[in-house]
Amino acid sequence: MKIQVINNNVIFNHNNQKIEIHPIWLRERVSGLDHLDKNTNQRLFDPSFLENINIIKASIVKNSLELTFDDGVTSEFEINILIDELLENKNILNIVKKKLWDSSLKNIPEHKFTETFFKSKEMYDLLKSFYTYGFIIIKNVPVTKNYIVKFANSIGNIRQTNFGKYFNVKSVPKPNDLAYTSQALSPHTDNPYRKPVPCIQLLHCIENETSGGLSTLVDGFKVANYLKEQNPNYFEILTKVKIKFKFIDKNIVLENEGTLIELDEKSNIKQVRFSTRLDYTPILNKNELELYYKARKEISTLYNSEKFKIEFKLQSGDLMMMDNYRLLHGRTSFDTSEGKRFLQGCYIDYDSSEGKLRHLERKFKN
Repeated sequence: MKIQVINNNVIFNHNNQKIEIHPIWLRERVSGLDHLDKNTNQRLFDPSFLENINIIKASIVKNSLELTFDDGVTSEFEINILIDELLENKNILNIVKKKLWDSSLKNIPEHKFTETFFKSKEMYDLLKSFYTYGFIIIKNVPVTKNYIVKFANSIGNIRQTNFGKYFNVKSVPKPNDLAYTSQALSPHTDNPYRKPVPCIQLLHCIENETSGGLSTLVDGFKVANYLKEQNPNYFEILTKVKIKFKFIDKNIVLENEGTLIELDEKSNIKQVRFSTRLDYTPILNKNELELYYKARKEISTLYNSEKFKIEFKLQSGDLMMMDNYRLLHGRTSFDTSEGKRFLQGCYIDYDSSEGKLRHLERKFKN
């Protein structure tokens, strides 16, 4: 893997392939005070108006690529920075590789809270662990009033919903969501009825005096990949049929739709959705629906099976951070007569945690 210059053409040599880099691609990345604002590092020119740009002089001096363009601009480029961008090395998916897991996961990823936590290497390690496993538990987080707001804002901005900046998860009379009861909740993803769906959920345990109310987690990507291997037809239809999800209470009606398994442009799993209390299947021809219902039953069986589910009890001071696009969560039922079970929750989006991780990456990476 290297950058070469051949007849004033810049060539990226990677995996035995030679790719010529377009001159405009390089020209729009020029640096220097004439081209970039020194405070914001934003361009002082509009690259969309560049055309018919050619390189008239090119050379490599040590670790720099020196170029002169035919519009009179000369600039130096750090070769390692060019290669990082060409390989997307700063992409979160490349900084951290996902580890898919099932019930054989022995060690739950945990970190211990400290007062210097938020800007420390511990936070950097925590975020890497979060993107690796899709969840993390932080121990000994203060249970002072609404501390979850401070914690979430240390990473980014809270995604406010109709439940507020944060919400209290406890059994209440006349709830507007089953989360606010003592009933068992099967594995599900949160808020599939929102546009867009919140990316990350934080749950902070304030009190838990009950023997029940165990938290359950399932790696939805692991299950989806397993389904793809075992029954490709089931997998395919779950990536095709868009389901409507709906939330209704006395103050609001929320609707959104999406597939139970969503793929990205490279056919990798991007998101899973599952909430059988809130989903509405569209009317399709009978044979297609027959296949869809069988596929939904199969993936539901997998989500609820002992093969893929882990179960544990959150203690007072535990704060759990979960990837809502990847993980399904739930709980066992509990008896309110045993004592209090009180958690607080909120949502943040990927740009918050990814931005924090990128910042800490440049600060702590050797």
